Amino acid sequence: MDRRRFLITTGGLSVIVALPGAAIAAFKVTGVEDPAKVNGVESPAKVAGVEAPAAAGARGVFGGGGVSVINVISFLTIGTLGDAADFGDLTAARRGCDAASNGATDRGVFMAGWTDAANDTMDYITISSEGNATDFGDSSQARFYGAACSNGTSDRGILGGGDTGSETLQNTIDYITISSAGNATDFGDLTATKSNLAATSNATGDRGVFAGGYTGSLTNVIEYVTISSEGNGTDFGDLTVARYGPDACSNGTSNRGVFGGGYTGAVRNEMDYVTITTTGNATDFGDLTQARQYLRSTSSGTADRGIFSGGNTSNDDGDKVNTIDYITISSAGNATDFGDLEAAKWVHCATSNA
Repeated sequence: MDRRRFLITTGGLSVIVALPGAAIAAFKVTGVEDPAKVNGVESPAKVAGVEAPAAAGARGVFGGGGVSVINVISFLTIGTLGDAADFGDLTAARRGCDAASNGATDRGVFMAGWTDAANDTMDYITISSEGNATDFGDSSQARFYGAACSNGTSDRGILGGGDTGSETLQNTIDYITISSAGNATDFGDLTATKSNLAATSNATGDRGVFAGGYTGSLTNVIEYVTISSEGNGTDFGDLTVARYGPDACSNGTSNRGVFGGGYTGAVRNEMDYVTITTTGNATDFGDLTQARQYLRSTSSGTADRGIFSGGNTSNDDGDKVNTIDYITISSAGNATDFGDLEAAKWVHCATSNA
């Protein structure tokens, strides 16, 4: 997308304004003692009545994926529409991994996956700095198609469920301290053995939720854990429809989680949402731009933008897509086109530094 940037300086205040076409897409304020006020304006998110995009600085990263197993990591800026760009490489090519981060502390960890078989590889990156991943340690089991989340800057990541091969489904939950490389430790168990599930959390609010998946049949179960306290999953409620292969994101401590996509016998475009601190059944949110399964999601946290990336539009391996959608998490409605991944992919993994 062509962007023209203008630097406006007055009274020691510099404002950079980027215009894609006629719309202001991003701006930056520098040289201001208190960014909460600019010449009497309460919020820098508004200058001359123009609102800044959601979390312009929050970065989302995507690692691995299939059908051909790849090691590519790509990234995008969640608050700015556009395509993903190359970031670096995982230590091992794999698909069916998942990822978690310690939020603004800026470390992302990619966990487990499948190469020629299930593996226990974990590797990490500094999300704000492009480059190749570094070995972190090993998950407690070699597995793929699990789901991960974290309590944000409180620094604990968890990985639950998955398949160790030939539909040998698992209920294991592992945990790691994201800022300290090392092997994962047993946390507890999900309420059932399952794979192809989704997970998200309310960040430092400390609740993680796991939803949907495959237990030998499709499930609509949502369960939760307190991330800082080892223990087993507890029933939360139900998704609007039983499915496997969805994914999820949240607006962090603002407390809404959104689950999108999946497979019920047909590939789905539904999204539904929960209030993470309050147990109960999910409610319809809206629709993705395409029905797809095995997509991956992340968000800008409290800045309120969620993205759903990639996936497969059928059960045919050749029908993977590079689509990226976005939503405003606090406002139910249909997704909107964001841009494209660097390649069509599915069963990749995603996280962000928000």
